[in-house]
Amino acid sequence: MKFLAHAVFIILFLLVTFFGLGPVVYADGALSERLWTAAVVVLIYVVLVFCYSRTIKWMKKR
Repeated sequence: MKFLAHAVFIILFLLVTFFGLGPVVYADGALSERLWTAAVVVLIYVVLVFCYSRTIKWMKKR
């Protein structure tokens, strides 16, 4: 169970990194577009870290 949870979150972090940071770094749009995309990516990272920490705490209780 622990292995599966860790694997799922690692995959999610890799997907956010690949599909989120790629457009921020290689975007040819305006600076404001890059900043909005970066803000959304950071928000997704914060939500993932929060969910990951809650999952780890929940798994330790079990």
